[in-house]
Amino acid sequence: MKYILYLFCLGCLVLPPGLMAQQRDTIPSELDLNELVEYALKHSPLIRQSELDQQIGERQIRSSLSGWLPQLTANYQFTNNLKLQTQPIGDQLITFGQPFASNLNLSATQTLFNRDQFFASKAAGLIRSELSQSLQTDRINTLVAVSKAYYDILLTYEQIRILDENLQRQQKQYQDAKNRFEVGLVDKTDFQRALIALANLKSNRNRVETSLKAKHAFLKEIAGFPVDQDLSLDYDYTEMEGRAKLDSGLDFSLENRVEYQLAKTQFAATELQTNYARWAYIPNFNGFYNYNFLYFNRSFSNLYNQAFPTSSVGITVAIPLFQGGKRIQEVKLARLQEARAEVGLRDFEKQLNTEYETALANYKASYVDWETLKSNMELAKEVYQTIKLQYDEGVKAYVDLIVAETELRTAQINHYNALYSVLSSKLDLMRALGQINPSSPDSSL
Repeated sequence: MKYILYLFCLGCLVLPPGLMAQQRDTIPSELDLNELVEYALKHSPLIRQSELDQQIGERQIRSSLSGWLPQLTANYQFTNNLKLQTQPIGDQLITFGQPFASNLNLSATQTLFNRDQFFASKAAGLIRSELSQSLQTDRINTLVAVSKAYYDILLTYEQIRILDENLQRQQKQYQDAKNRFEVGLVDKTDFQRALIALANLKSNRNRVETSLKAKHAFLKEIAGFPVDQDLSLDYDYTEMEGRAKLDSGLDFSLENRVEYQLAKTQFAATELQTNYARWAYIPNFNGFYNYNFLYFNRSFSNLYNQAFPTSSVGITVAIPLFQGGKRIQEVKLARLQEARAEVGLRDFEKQLNTEYETALANYKASYVDWETLKSNMELAKEVYQTIKLQYDEGVKAYVDLIVAETELRTAQINHYNALYSVLSSKLDLMRALGQINPSSPDSSL
């Protein structure tokens, strides 16, 4: 038992914490959208960098605020006076000092008021808000990007399924046309057309299937998924269709957008910078305490036998009387920067409104297109089935069957492309409305 405990403790010391965390992470064999988003919110490189930026910012805040605490320093000095100073006093020459001297100085300073420290305290809250809002923005962007990539892959699977169904039908039609040609019922034109259509279908399927590898690689990249592991997606097409409709309202409010809150925080930082420039004339107050141990002697061996301490306590006040007009220019500069930031904030409000109107228009148009193409797909199925029966009875030519099948395949693929457009535009609209909540992705998608 002692040996096992020793190996466990040694492993905790040797293995990096990140590696141990990765070993504890378990990845399901198949991931649905919510599981994939949850995984991405923990492992996405963009989010991990933003979290590290937040930790870096917190350390910088603590570093800047440390100036309010007492600052303690210790200084040691040893001097060998090779030639002592001699001064004439009256008719005599007096030698000052000792050959060997040393001192140990302990000093403490306490900031009572300092402009930099004062505004560092006021800026701490703004910096924390900005870092938190930046992290939230990256989480939302990651959620949207991962969801779009997920939908893209799933609809590619559906396209492959459609092409497989078409290949089965085309293979049968090719065999039927070949049999009819061999028994002399038709000329070789139908057989050749069937062969051409079959080759085109195989080529299209190969192109769509090949694109899956690149789409999986992109999804792994943005989700932080291990490259050497297979990414299997679990989905229900009926559920995916159900996600196309927007359940929540369309009330647009700038305050719901994290990006707008971040822009307001950044504008508040420019206002604080203006106040900082105005306070350039405020004196700095510091308290100090010094304790100095003095040692001197004619011989080095007896140097530290006796100390002659001194101490002092007091307050220093530094008043900026004249800076050559620098303070005035810095105040004017800060005001101009604040005015520029305000213009940018107002323009950003218009940009967000334009983004909402564009997203709303795209979603409505995509939804109508999807419903229309879905109806067209059902109609194309009926047309194909009718022409197939007529062709089997010899009423329709083979070219009519090829056209009907091509129209059906095009309608099916257009339907799935339209569904992807609806799901993608819905995500853009929800982001524009500020309705995406990474803390609860299931209610956001």
